[in-house]
Amino acid sequence: MAYNENKYGKLVAVAISEFWKTRRKQSENSEGDSSQRGAVTGGAQLNGFINLISETIVRAGIDKQHIFYSKALELPGFFRPTKKWDLLVIKDKELIIALETKSQVGPSFGNNFNNRTEEAMGSALDLWTAFREGALNRKFRPFLGYLFVLEDCKQCHTPVKVEEPHFKVLPEFIGSSYAKRYELFCRKLVREKHYDVASFIMTTKEKGIDGEFSEPADDLTFDNFARAITAFVSMHK
Repeated sequence: MAYNENKYGKLVAVAISEFWKTRRKQSENSEGDSSQRGAVTGGAQLNGFINLISETIVRAGIDKQHIFYSKALELPGFFRPTKKWDLLVIKDKELIIALETKSQVGPSFGNNFNNRTEEAMGSALDLWTAFREGALNRKFRPFLGYLFVLEDCKQCHTPVKVEEPHFKVLPEFIGSSYAKRYELFCRKLVREKHYDVASFIMTTKEKGIDGEFSEPADDLTFDNFARAITAFVSMHK
């Protein structure tokens, strides 16, 4: 099946297809680079999701002039001067929504997993501390969202050994794969209130080009992601 049977399934399928097509084009443009650095650093791979989220926000009642996703994406931080987000909604000098979209493609997951998780946690900590200190917003708490796309492949489902030289790790990490760790990470970001909503999507390189994807966790679907954004916008539009 090329897409999941929910309200946003076909739209997510289009965004997934664009993700892989963009990666392919970037790889072709950097032909001869064995590290595939062009596909890693080329950007624009998740623009299909940015556009889909932007359209969702407009349908919820926010005029497009208040949505930023190609420029003017910096927000003040506490531990650093600014942080560039992937999509912002700003109206009447109040931040309504800030979104972060990330992806990872194999075959190497170890170091990239640590980088992705540390980046997401650091961005949230920086923004919420700046918010507490009065660097942005006076009327209400903004809404943070995190979307992650992971390549569905053998390597990401292989159990990963943990090192415990001094203390035992939390039991949910024992025998967990990187796919499971990303799922846990996205869920914990929301449960610990670092982000208000998260979406975790997996897709294979072979069939993703046709829009096929999967959503391993019912609480981390794009449908829930979009509904949470719509509900928040409806309260503050």
